[in-house]
Amino acid sequence: MSSTIVPRQRIQSIDVLRGLVMVIMALDHVRDFFYKTDITKAGDAALNPTNMQTTFPALFFTRWITHFCAPIFVFLAGTSIYLMCQRKTKREISIFLIKRGFWLVVVELLIITFGWTFDPQYHLLIMQVIWAIGISMIIMGMLVLLPYKWMLALGIIIVAGHNILNYSVVNESLKGGLWADLLYFADFSTYQIFKGHYIIIIYSFVPWLGIMLLGYCFGRFYGSSFDPGKRRKILIQLGTGLIFLFILLRLLNMYGDPAPWHEQPRGTVYTFLSFLNVNKYPPSLIFFAMTLGPGILFLGLIEKVQNRFTGILNIYGRVPMLYYILHFFIIHTLVVITFYVQGFGNDDIITEGVPFFFKPGGLGFGLPGVWAVWIFVVVILFPVCKWYDKYKTANVRTKPWLSYL
Repeated sequence: MSSTIVPRQRIQSIDVLRGLVMVIMALDHVRDFFYKTDITKAGDAALNPTNMQTTFPALFFTRWITHFCAPIFVFLAGTSIYLMCQRKTKREISIFLIKRGFWLVVVELLIITFGWTFDPQYHLLIMQVIWAIGISMIIMGMLVLLPYKWMLALGIIIVAGHNILNYSVVNESLKGGLWADLLYFADFSTYQIFKGHYIIIIYSFVPWLGIMLLGYCFGRFYGSSFDPGKRRKILIQLGTGLIFLFILLRLLNMYGDPAPWHEQPRGTVYTFLSFLNVNKYPPSLIFFAMTLGPGILFLGLIEKVQNRFTGILNIYGRVPMLYYILHFFIIHTLVVITFYVQGFGNDDIITEGVPFFFKPGGLGFGLPGVWAVWIFVVVILFPVCKWYDKYKTANVRTKPWLSYL
């Protein structure tokens, strides 16, 4: 049997949701680059948009809405793996996942890192969501050989139980060091590789592996023999249940997130923001419930909807990897243009303590400008994604490498 990944009849609702989170994701990265920051001020709200002492609602929600992107994307990656298993042998899927996982790690370290920094000497290697997906896929390449019930149990144990590691009585002998951060504790953890060159671990992979496992098990609802009406009912119930789980655990303020919410001296609005301000690095159980609940509910509600809006999102969702890589280079190129338009010179290309070239303090715009750049980036990517989707669909049988992009 050929190892080529055979195209399948795609599930539009999954592509629409994936496309939606890809569009929203670009907002976060545009904000990272374009929201005007004063790097000399430690309390500058731009440096931490969820800091209750310095943020404001519009900035908070510009950041908060993008929290939905990584969990839903990783969850749906697991679902796609399950669907691949319906038309290929487990052994073929295992080999494909391991190869694709290594490829994603290389893409993160060499291509996406350069898109972030524009530093040809790679003084900083960035290990973000794509590396975590890559490592998770490599492990999934082995786990996929296990029975379904074992994978479901492992996914539940990781996602529901990993916050135990946040208690000092548990993590005292575990926390600290490269391997601990790679596995779980990373929060923008930086390590020197050799003189002048560093890695920064933003995403530790174990919690994300748990989400990919649950996404894989979720794929059973999309099996060819599963009744669509029953699926829609289950998805609405499951999504609503996770939203209520988020609210319950957050109200109890006892387990599921290492950063409890507090009444804020700035008033009721900021107390509400504190309630929503859950931990992403590493992602908490409450973070997953808050983000995946609405995502699954959306899948249930959108399944039969077909209009111009879903058609546009569908295009982005069918080619997420191309979109993800290109949007960094487009955003950073726009940064370079803005850099010179706003009067900065060659002496300002490198800023001490900042890994991104062409990003001196004071460059950029306020939030309206950030939102405008975001819309521009998303719009100009659409024809490219549409062309590539057609090209990939027409050629993936004869050009298997397209399955990796």
